[in-house]
Amino acid sequence: MSHSHTITASSIAIVSDIQVHQGQTVIQGQPLLMLHIMGTDLPIVAPQAGVIRRLLVSTDDEVETEQALIEIDHISHSDVALTDPKSLSSVESALYAFRTRQQLTLDEARTKALSKRQGQGYRSARQNLADLCDVNSFMEYGQFAVAAQRQRRDYQELKSATAADGIITGVGGVNGAPDSDVTSTRYKTAIVINDYSVLAGTQGFFHHQKLDRILAVAEQQKLPVIMYAEGGGGRPGDTDITVVNSGLQCASFSSWARLSAVVPRIAVANGYCFAGNAALFGAADIRIATKQSWIGMAGPAMIEGGGLGKVDAKDIGPIAIQAKNGVVDIVADDECHATELAKRCLGYFQGDCEYSAKEQAEKQAMQPLLRDVLPDDRRFVYDMRQAIELLADSDSFTELQRQFGGAIISGFIRLQGKPVGVLASDCKVLGGAIDVDAGEKAAEFMQLCNGFNIPLLSLCDTPGFMVGPEHEQRGAVRRLSKLFTGGAKLSVPLVAVTLRKCYGLGAQALLGGSTMKPHYMLSWPTGEFGGMGLEGAVKLGFSKELAAQENSAARQDLYEKLVAKQYANGQASEVASVLEIDAVIDPADTRQILIQTLFK
Repeated sequence: MSHSHTITASSIAIVSDIQVHQGQTVIQGQPLLMLHIMGTDLPIVAPQAGVIRRLLVSTDDEVETEQALIEIDHISHSDVALTDPKSLSSVESALYAFRTRQQLTLDEARTKALSKRQGQGYRSARQNLADLCDVNSFMEYGQFAVAAQRQRRDYQELKSATAADGIITGVGGVNGAPDSDVTSTRYKTAIVINDYSVLAGTQGFFHHQKLDRILAVAEQQKLPVIMYAEGGGGRPGDTDITVVNSGLQCASFSSWARLSAVVPRIAVANGYCFAGNAALFGAADIRIATKQSWIGMAGPAMIEGGGLGKVDAKDIGPIAIQAKNGVVDIVADDECHATELAKRCLGYFQGDCEYSAKEQAEKQAMQPLLRDVLPDDRRFVYDMRQAIELLADSDSFTELQRQFGGAIISGFIRLQGKPVGVLASDCKVLGGAIDVDAGEKAAEFMQLCNGFNIPLLSLCDTPGFMVGPEHEQRGAVRRLSKLFTGGAKLSVPLVAVTLRKCYGLGAQALLGGSTMKPHYMLSWPTGEFGGMGLEGAVKLGFSKELAAQENSAARQDLYEKLVAKQYANGQASEVASVLEIDAVIDPADTRQILIQTLFK
């Protein structure tokens, strides 16, 4: 006895091929038609044996979500032999089996898991993959893996429930030409996407084998890596591997860390990112996380198991904390935005992008606005990011760790399409004084740019290092000294521009170690230089003279005269006259000088 079934489209698509006709008998798993979805060809197969009652679409039709495609009358397998004498060849049978097996790893075969995921407001791993990679460029590794649980679970169930063992790995093009059939070596990228819908994104035996394999490919071929690190840590339920006692021989973490300064590594977190996934996330060069992220070195189960009580997962490393402490470089609105940011960040490491003469002319016409960035009163704050945006190609500035170490701004820009790293003082935070967080942030950014041959721009307006007993309790001597080490090891071109204040050890560190470290040490006419802040220098250096004054009015008058003299001696033009800096420039000329110095 037969019953009818209507096969519908799971999403908007185009019918690219129809492989059956009305009245034809088909077997379970036989391809019926092909849908083209977001650059991917998806075979629609018969859910079980049957006869095609009616075709409801034609080739090249555009179909909507849940639109009916085919009506099929299901029949028993025994009836197939009677009604369809044409037997399948061995090649056709193998091809059907392959397509059926492949189908089980796709979202269309995992509707329950996908529905749960979408109910949380999240996307599937393969949806993120489609957004990340250039069309038809992804070559998957280990797609047919399942969890190592065949001893305790049905194998057919594992094929769907533990598709790809919870991790999609492969090589694809990112940021390549949309109309190209071949991925240029420049855009080839190793891709790792954890699938939280499979066993909560935990890391099993074959999961780690797949990760190790793609990291080895990345190291061998010198491919950048983009990793989506959602999920938990180790998976104790993989019972097939009976000879593993601790699993500590796993090389995934050291393999990932070994790629530091070898290839760019960008990690994306969304939802829960705990234990092993958090370790991978934290070791990346650039770390992007959505607003709905919780990141911690242990999840609730491990915390409770350690005797520390029950903790709600959303109390562990919420984004508000992890952005402020520097764990997260960029906070994304959602997974789509995170993918866009990952592609944008990767672009700086991929090299130059196109930049037209028209764009250059438009940007050059804006440069006189730099003369108005600084306020007339040297004591007032201003917006350093405005200066960065004016200097950089339009819409090319990407800031890292904005909520951490705010006294220094770090990020990437482009100048005539060429990538440049930027470190800049922010006088709105601690008056621009460099605290331990800002110092470590800048030192790590120097190391990142140096490791991947990205030239560096330093925009200086700082009174020096942050000082005081409370700051010393945070390890200021050890942590701030890292900035000198980072500067001393720079081999990439460095250009420094002082906008206003350039005082003390902090300024030296921000300039790479001294005013003689940069390839070109520049200052705007408003620049002021000294071994320490002018006011403090006068109070310390002339304390006896000030104390000897008859009254407070006379003391204040002498103080102001001494400060004015110190200021005159420390003006940019005076410092340039004794060759402590290379040149004083018109702010409007800054961009062109940077381009000529760094790239001509």
